[in-house]
Amino acid sequence: MIRAADTTGTTAGYMPGFGNDFETEALPGALPQGMNSPQKCNYGLYGEQLSGTAFTAPSHQNERTWCYRIRPSVKHTHRFQKIDLPLWKSAPCIDPDIISLGQYRWDPLAHTGEALTWLTGMRTMVTAGDVNTQTGMASHVYLVTESMQNAYFFSADGELLVVPQEGRLRFCTELGIIDVEPQEIAILPRGLVYRVEVLEGPCRGFVCENYGQKFQLPGRGPIGANCMANRRDFKTPVAAFEDREVPSTVTVKWCGQFHETKIGHSPLDVVAWHGNYAPCKYDLKTYCPVGSILFDHPDPSIFTVLTAPSGIEGTANIDFVLFRDRWMVAENTFRPPWYHKNVMSELMGNIYGVYDAKPKGFVPGGMSLHNCMLPHGPDKNAFEGASNSELGPEKLKETMSFMFETRFPQHLTPFAAQAGHLQEDYIDCWGSLEKKFDGTPGVK
Repeated sequence: MIRAADTTGTTAGYMPGFGNDFETEALPGALPQGMNSPQKCNYGLYGEQLSGTAFTAPSHQNERTWCYRIRPSVKHTHRFQKIDLPLWKSAPCIDPDIISLGQYRWDPLAHTGEALTWLTGMRTMVTAGDVNTQTGMASHVYLVTESMQNAYFFSADGELLVVPQEGRLRFCTELGIIDVEPQEIAILPRGLVYRVEVLEGPCRGFVCENYGQKFQLPGRGPIGANCMANRRDFKTPVAAFEDREVPSTVTVKWCGQFHETKIGHSPLDVVAWHGNYAPCKYDLKTYCPVGSILFDHPDPSIFTVLTAPSGIEGTANIDFVLFRDRWMVAENTFRPPWYHKNVMSELMGNIYGVYDAKPKGFVPGGMSLHNCMLPHGPDKNAFEGASNSELGPEKLKETMSFMFETRFPQHLTPFAAQAGHLQEDYIDCWGSLEKKFDGTPGVK
């Protein structure tokens, strides 16, 4: 691909900022100035708008990008043929014979040696809401060993939040190139065309498919202007394009179904673009956590990296929450996450290290699900250790886990319910918790 010659970012090939109005060109003079749709574009390019929101969305939410491309997108699709990707599911996916009510945990999904691409390697674990009404989400695990060859994909159903856990991937998109590795994330907007290549494999990771409103940064409230995820740490790629005449396929996900069309060229032909609807990456190591510095600890929402609103104020369609290394200093306080039931449904994944509430069993690459109003919390070892340790400043280190949290119940897919990596004994991790109450006052 031909990339833009220059970049204003501090990292070659990327521009800093989240939600910015960017402009970038891979050839000088390809980007019109002072207008969007000139009668004739330079280089014989076609002007085309990609809209991520309704035309009349409020200005602070309105997202669109103007693309100047070798061919208009109508040349990038032809007659569609329905295809089957049986392990990539969409909501609603409710099997009456599967019990989603419960506390579940899975070991890492193992590599089998099978050749898998971004499309054939996607494994849906849970779904929530309804893709047809653009509400809710789905959570997937991907196993990728092979690059897509002259094959491209876009989802009309939602944006994808990609969380690598193993290996390195390259997303060659219409608007530029994004390389991601563990401890980074990528956001791929709805409708964006891309090809996925393996830079270092095999690759495994997690994907949150967001059917609803786009991810945005959470409001910081009294925290103020800094900390948590800062806008400057998000990186959007500079323009890059391909001018290749080669038989290619484009796969489209639309209303939970997959369709394939054949064309005679690469669709990644945007030579210049400007706007605020674009893919980006983010280094999770730049997330600046905040927390209690005297006693107790706040709700896990304090660790929110990104949120997708639901229309109900303060209740997210999805929250992406990060639990990374940090100092714990609270006095006379039970420091791990406390026992609780939650109106939100929580799916967690471990990127690396040990999670403080579950010292055993929740391993890198693994996942857990605690659905709406299902109690959960530390196992006995975590409880006893936190209750009896001598408290002093302690660095929680070599750990990084995350949570996809949603207002909707998350339903297990047949794959998740029947896969061999489901830990059938997970519920037993609380079985050894002891009754300490004996009716007498005092701390036990």
